[in-house]
Parts: sequence; structure tokens; C-alpha cells
Amino acid sequence: MFQKALFIFAHQLAEPKFYPTYKNLVDSQWKTFSEQTKNQEKQLQRMINFAYKNVPYYHKLFNKLKLEPSDIRTIHDLKKLPILTKNIIKQNLDDFKPVNLDSMNYYKNATSGSTGSYLQFRMLKYDRFLHGALLYRGWGYAGYELGDKMIFLAGSSLDIGYKPFVVRKTHEIARNIRKLSSFDMSNDNMKQYVKVINSFKPKFIRGYASSINLFANYLDENKVEIITPKAIFSTAEKLLPDVRENIQNVFGCEVYDAYGLNDGGLGAYECSEHNGLHIDTERSIMEIVDNDYQQLEEGVGGILATSLHNYAMPFIRYDTGDIGHIISDCCDCGRGSKLLKEVIGRTADFLLTPEGKYVHGYFLLDCVEDGKGMKEFQIVQEKIDKLVIKIVPEKEFDEAQLDTIREAIRRKSNGWEVEFKYVDKIERTPAGKYKFVKSELRL
Repeated sequence: MFQKALFIFAHQLAEPKFYPTYKNLVDSQWKTFSEQTKNQEKQLQRMINFAYKNVPYYHKLFNKLKLEPSDIRTIHDLKKLPILTKNIIKQNLDDFKPVNLDSMNYYKNATSGSTGSYLQFRMLKYDRFLHGALLYRGWGYAGYELGDKMIFLAGSSLDIGYKPFVVRKTHEIARNIRKLSSFDMSNDNMKQYVKVINSFKPKFIRGYASSINLFANYLDENKVEIITPKAIFSTAEKLLPDVRENIQNVFGCEVYDAYGLNDGGLGAYECSEHNGLHIDTERSIMEIVDNDYQQLEEGVGGILATSLHNYAMPFIRYDTGDIGHIISDCCDCGRGSKLLKEVIGRTADFLLTPEGKYVHGYFLLDCVEDGKGMKEFQIVQEKIDKLVIKIVPEKEFDEAQLDTIREAIRRKSNGWEVEFKYVDKIERTPAGKYKFVKSELRL
């Protein structure tokens, strides 16, 4: 009880609206999809009016398209506007600055740049705390309550590794968390992580899927005993089926996946039914669009984000670079939000064949999941006609299975030369993330 009070107090100091906002969000998750959409569209109209009046880029854009703010009243109306990309933002940085920015409280932030496209952006203070409140609500789908003990095992995208020691420890105590870095997961470090976890006794563990999986393998291989958390939260990377199964078997609890994007304000969280990720509606609008940027009610397409509260730097129909599968199923949990069946990956996760065809790298997943003795695996496209397959082998690794991989690649293109490399580890991105597919092409 004390820890919950301290947790709330710390958040209220930074943002007085935090706890009332959180309680409202907990209630709103049970609203019907129609009610959620109606509230989204009210906020969308406010954002569109603000952007037109205060943000030069959007004022010029609307005038060029001969549109009035009143022309964008529904989510369906958003298709009247063009797609916003990182390059467009970079080329028009000054025009994305609201005329009343000096009167706002905001933070400066940046994307990780793991796909080669780094972007600095502003986040309104309220929008940042709305993100936090939605995050806690999403964890609540697995039984989390404010102030519960949690271990973070990740890199810079989860704010690990850069703050001064005193600031970090104060932050950890107030939020009842401990942060462990995924940047250097040597056996010695993981041995220390076990001590921290068994001493701290967290209810939950959160981190990159690859980091938690690597830690799970260490525990399993070394027969190390560790406390059983209530649940594990995976984020920032694609959670592969075999990775989920391995983590659940080793830790003895369920894994809950999540998707988040601060530059667009998106969030989606898995509930105990595990039917998909419930899409947040209070902070942003998520569109799934086909190759012609037409909105999809169901199916696979690109993910666009429209922020509803980030007045410091509005993102409207922002191309996230992610690909998602939206479904029309209603979840048995009773929440009214739509579901992402999965986030398939990023557009940067595609390989280009010598014939000019784009192929998503996950076509090799079945080969890898069925493979034995592969600790980690990565596809690197060095040239248009060459793929390098990096493998971290284990003792039971059988080279005969490489023929299966060659055949799967051959079925996609006969023009690819395939080289296999055995390595000690797969290098992480600067943010500490694991990439299953890495393209080095400069297109």
C-alpha cells in the first residue's frame, strides 16, 4: 500500500493530472468500439483545428489541397490527407514548430535510428504522461497494479543506461523497479542479474524479447533457480512463437506482448486471452493501409499514426515504417478496442531479390523454428544478389539443416548467393535491440 502511494505521489508531482487520467483510462477500456471511436474523432477535430491554425506545415498543406479543418471530422476523412514521412518532417522542421510552442511544456525526444532513419521530435508533457498511464493500463491486462515490483531488461529505448546514478536510483525507488541492461549480457552479468531478481522478487519482468530469451537460455542451460514472476512483458521487438514458448517454459508464467511508438503516440497491449493486441484509442489513431494507402478494416498493411494530444509536434497520418495485421474479431475479455493480430515487422525487414521483388525476411522463420541447435540467427543482405546467414550454433547444431534453409531461399529467388557464417553472438542495434533481418542495401 505504501509503495502504491509513493508511486502515485511521484507521478502526481510531475503531472497533477496523472492519477485522475489513469483512473479514467481504466474505466474507458470497457467502452464499446463505437464509443471509443466517437471520442477519438472529437479529439481528432481539436487536433486538426489546432494544426491548421498553429502549425505552418499543416496550414500550407490544407491550403494547397483546398481543404478546411471541417473537412476532416472522422477517421475515414483522414484519407483526404497525404502520408507524412520522416523525410518530410526533416525537410520542413521549422514549419513543424507551432507558433505558440514557447507557451508549452514539452520534452525533446528522438527515435532510436535502428532502421537508419533517425528523427528528433518534441513530445508535449501531458502526452508523455498519457503514454505512461496507458502503459500501466496495458500492463493491467496481465494483473499489474500501480507500484508493483518490476524488473526491466532492455536498452536505451526503455530508458536504460544513460541517467546519472542518483537520478536513476531515485527513479527506481519511486517506481518500485530495477533496471538491468541488455547491452552486455555476459554469463558473469547474468549471474549478477539472477541475484538482483531473486533478492528484489519482482511480480513482473519487462524487456526486449531477445534479451529475455537469452536470459532464459542462460537459466535453463545452467540449471539456475529463479523466482517465478506473475507475468513477463515483451516489447520493442517481434515476439516469435518459439521465443514466447521458451520464455514461458523457463520462467513458468505467461508472456504478454506489446507494441508502442512514441513518435506517433501508438500503443497496443495483449490481454490474458492472447487473441492479439488491444489498440489504444485515447492517445492516437492507428490506421492500417494497403499499398495504395487505402484504409483496411481487416488484413495486413502499413501502420499509420495520428497523434491526438501531442500539440508540441503533431503527427498526422505518420508512416511508422511498421507492418501490422488488423483483425475484426471481438475479444472474449470484453474490451471494445480493435485487435492487432500481430506486428509483422518493419518495412526495413524486407529483402530485395535480384529480380526486383520485395520479400519479407520472416519467410525463413519456419526453418529457424524447426531448426535444432541454433541459439540465434540473422539474415543480412549485403548485396542485391547476396545473403549472409549468421548463426550462433550450439553443441547439438546439425549442418544438414542448412540445406532446408538454402531450399527456402531458392524458392524465393534463384539469383541469391547464400553464405553461412558461424558467429559467437549477433550484434545488437545501438538501442540494444535484436534484428532478425538486416538490410545493408542503399536504395
